[in-house]
Amino acid sequence: MGLFGQKSKLKTAPPTVRVEKVVVPSKPRPRPVPSSSVRASSTKASLSTKLSPNSRAPRPKSISPYPSSSDELRLDRKRKAVTSTPRDSPVFGNDTDSEDDDGDPFRKRMRRSDGRLVDVNRKLRHKKAFGDGVRKPNIVHAADLVSRATKCPPISGAKDDEIAIEVQYPSRCSRERYELVWQKDKIDAVKDILAIIDNVAETYLTDADSKVFIDHNMSFKRQMERAISEKYRDVSAFRAALDSYNTKLLELVECGTVARNLDRIHHLPSKLVSLILTQVYDRTVAPKVEMLTKYDAGSDNVYGELLHPFVTKILVEQTKMTSDQVFIDLGSGVGNVVIQAALEIGCRSYGCEMMENAYTLAEAQEKEFRSRCMLWGVAPGRVHLEKGDFRTNTKILEKLKEADVILVNNKAFTATLNDALINMFLDLKKGCKIISLKSFVYENKTAINDVATSILDVEYFRYHEGWVSWAASDGEYYISTKK
Repeated sequence: MGLFGQKSKLKTAPPTVRVEKVVVPSKPRPRPVPSSSVRASSTKASLSTKLSPNSRAPRPKSISPYPSSSDELRLDRKRKAVTSTPRDSPVFGNDTDSEDDDGDPFRKRMRRSDGRLVDVNRKLRHKKAFGDGVRKPNIVHAADLVSRATKCPPISGAKDDEIAIEVQYPSRCSRERYELVWQKDKIDAVKDILAIIDNVAETYLTDADSKVFIDHNMSFKRQMERAISEKYRDVSAFRAALDSYNTKLLELVECGTVARNLDRIHHLPSKLVSLILTQVYDRTVAPKVEMLTKYDAGSDNVYGELLHPFVTKILVEQTKMTSDQVFIDLGSGVGNVVIQAALEIGCRSYGCEMMENAYTLAEAQEKEFRSRCMLWGVAPGRVHLEKGDFRTNTKILEKLKEADVILVNNKAFTATLNDALINMFLDLKKGCKIISLKSFVYENKTAINDVATSILDVEYFRYHEGWVSWAASDGEYYISTKK
């Protein structure tokens, strides 16, 4: 998180009566998690070295100084469903009322999978990913991290000449390399591949085209699940089904089907957003997560993450962001929220971080993110990462005047830093939304609180358990609107 230096002068506002809106949403009932859901984060599991379609691996244990959560609850932190609320902005269109939906099974299918209204100005297709030549994005391959070369044992039943495999993505990009090995705290190749197939079929293909990929009775995915079951343990059959998947998907890419389908939609399902972001994190941050333990205790530089469902809730449902807007994360850590905003919303997304190690990992994530988006054939919004004190960073101070939504994870910020932020908010445009973990308006009668009261309307909410990295329990957050 960013650390402030000097304190700027405050101008006391005339006494006013503060009105604070309080909204306490009812807590939803837990929802069942589909067996095909994307795994929570960086791989960590208690399995033996065998293939299992039902195993799931969580991100390594949090190193955050916040109160720790149990590993069992953290396991589900990215799998909780987020139900969107309808948007009322004129730049949005309702798929259910769209004239082009008549006779278009693909658009109807996308409505069934995600019923929210979408930003019709958002263009999803990555132009470079569907050109004439085969692109070679500079990604970190799973096999670069998890392989025989890194001392990972083969999965049960795999011979040495069967370990190396490749996976086709929905684009004209070269395939990602995997190896059929497994080790605790590492990427699980089989689970990754099954999740990829699921998301390709559900997002990029029509019902008719997707059957051969994910139909329950006879499909590439079903053949793989059968092959990896304890009854069969047939690695050759798994590889054969994967080869068939690769061939069929490439055929649909080269005939233009995938690109045309992407042109028909204007948002990505949260499930796919989570998978892409998890792949990026697993290949860049997870292998070096111990770097985040190095911070000054008692300072503002304390690390904690808002997880995918929480970010979707605030950006998609509550602030209703659109692709023509600007998002800024003040104290952006490793850049998780910055890249999620760029991917899920398609907006211009800025982050500023002063902790050296966190910023280094953020740069690595941003590089992998750009390449992996092309691999998936989707175009994100532009990402801008700044290093240093966000209070003195010239570019961030300038962009704050354009910001539509600002995130400040000020859970562990000192009172001095929170007070200083209020001075920065004086220059925000009317209607700008500020998401924070602590309110900038409080009961104490002080000069700075008078300023906050005069410029901000505050709403109170609670986030659900498993939505932040530092605690398994639920908690509070605030959305302040600049008057």
